[in-house]
Amino acid sequence: MRSRMRNPAVVLSGAAAPLQELLTTVRSAGLDPRTLELVRLRISQINGCAADVDDGTRTAREAGVSDERLLALTAWRDTPHFTPAQRAALDLAESATRLADRPDAVSDEVWDRAATHYDETQLAALVLLTGVTNLLNRLGATTRQSSTT
Repeated sequence: MRSRMRNPAVVLSGAAAPLQELLTTVRSAGLDPRTLELVRLRISQINGCAADVDDGTRTAREAGVSDERLLALTAWRDTPHFTPAQRAALDLAESATRLADRPDAVSDEVWDRAATHYDETQLAALVLLTGVTNLLNRLGATTRQSSTT
């Protein structure tokens, strides 16, 4: 599929750098890089952003995510391949991505489960990662960005 235009964050001077800075800050919050990459990839799968799924699979492997986990990610709730902390992060990210799916988009149960595994700084990083990934997915899917590999 052909891109409709260059990535809007590149077209608008000064837009890409703050997004990269946010992602750099998220990566410095003390979360396992594998968890961050699983969350980013799962959000991209939900949003159907092919370029980010392709890129996310590559970066997840580079972060040490096993092929077993990558192949099971779409069914993470029903497989034994994820830690309780990873499950809590994935649940939080899915809830925050699918805001319109239920009246209480991120339920107290989902939040509390995540809060048992992550401190406030790490929760902030997960929420920011979810928001930025959703933004990047929307930019990519809307403009039909192609894979970078």
